[in-house]
Amino acid sequence: QVQLVESGGGLVQAGGSLRLSCVASGSFFSIDAMGWYRQSPGMQRELVATISDRGTTHYEESVKGRFTLSRDNAKDTVHLQMNSLSPEDTADYYCYANVLSNYWDPGTMYWGRGARVTVSS
Repeated sequence: QVQLVESGGGLVQAGGSLRLSCVASGSFFSIDAMGWYRQSPGMQRELVATISDRGTTHYEESVKGRFTLSRDNAKDTVHLQMNSLSPEDTADYYCYANVLSNYWDPGTMYWGRGARVTVSS
């Protein structure tokens, strides 16, 4: 029905950068919000960044000024540019999208399988 494919995770040294990408594919009418959650062992899943279909962004406080979320509506794609990474950013990052199957659909949340980000000290 709807698939979110993530890429760009990996291992990076502290202070380095990574760029995560997420592409939505399948049969749907439109996508409302898209963004990223992350989860590390022993921690609850937290919202990292979100962007509306109009381009309005919100960031978790700890990543403000370091992470930038962008969106290409024509390609149903979001990119999360992560700079100045620290070991505290180590987590599994999950792309999400609120997908509408038709004009009257309130939206259904879909998730990617996760991209692992490991930041070494």
